[in-house]
Amino acid sequence: MTSLCWLRLVGVVVLVAPHAAYAQAPSQTWPERTIQAVVPFAAGAANDIVGRIVLEQVSKQVNQPIVAENRPGAGGTTGVNTVAKAQPDGYTILVHSSSFSSAYSLHKSLPYDTLNDFAAVIALGKTPTVLVTSPAKGFKTVADLIAAAKAKPGAMNFASAGIGSVSHLAAERFRLSAGIDAQHIPFRGPNEAFTEVMAGRIDFYFLPLAPALPLVKEGQLSALAVSTDTRTPALPNVPTTAELGLKDSAYVFWTGIFVPAKTPRDIVGKLYEECRRAMQVAAVQERLAKVGTEPMPMSTEEFGKYFREDVLSTAKLMQQAGIKPSD
Repeated sequence: MTSLCWLRLVGVVVLVAPHAAYAQAPSQTWPERTIQAVVPFAAGAANDIVGRIVLEQVSKQVNQPIVAENRPGAGGTTGVNTVAKAQPDGYTILVHSSSFSSAYSLHKSLPYDTLNDFAAVIALGKTPTVLVTSPAKGFKTVADLIAAAKAKPGAMNFASAGIGSVSHLAAERFRLSAGIDAQHIPFRGPNEAFTEVMAGRIDFYFLPLAPALPLVKEGQLSALAVSTDTRTPALPNVPTTAELGLKDSAYVFWTGIFVPAKTPRDIVGKLYEECRRAMQVAAVQERLAKVGTEPMPMSTEEFGKYFREDVLSTAKLMQQAGIKPSD
């Protein structure tokens, strides 16, 4: 919608204010047509997979199509901006992740206001990242890795799937908490990163749980810890970094749904309730578990508060780690 059209729409709303009940009537029967779910990353990304699993069930419940549209570009900001500028009518929703929080500090300027242009609806789940190393490195515990790093400051390195990525931020939070100096080696994606770790050319990496599981079970990688605040059922014998005494080391990768800020509250409530119902379906829970996603039960208000705090805490982390915003 152009700026001119938007001004005309605002004028109409002001003129017909006495008939506001009529203007809001469509929200009472939402949804009546196809819903567009914008995913700001390529198909196969973690938020894409999780979003599709949940929204496929939601589509069945509301008896309307929900079309997932992948709009990658500019670190995810292209797709996000599409939703920010969309009509706030519940027919354009955003499926995003922790990357939404990091983008706030990764870019000097954004075409949208992260904290004010969106309404958080529901958290779809959290996915642990796993601290992995090559078995050839000989690290049996996190303490072994930290001791080796402190013995030769700056000699150790760690991989990530790119600057500001989940794997990067999880590693920086761990590094700062452990008080170690290690060189960051960013790669273009996770496959390149864990291949280098398995080859022993990279010392450690925080790999998302789903791709980590088969490699750990096959013995190609050693899992030393998980980044979440609680242990993951998929790796029950692997401790969290927090329980190992590393304060403020937990880093949660979450996926959630957002809508334009001015979306009517009753539509937000309906979308929340349909997603909540969908995540209670056994088949959905099973599919989410297979991709390493764990429940993250929150009300809409709790998720909104969580998101804001995550944006600000991520900004603080990036400042501490010396990660500078790009143009």
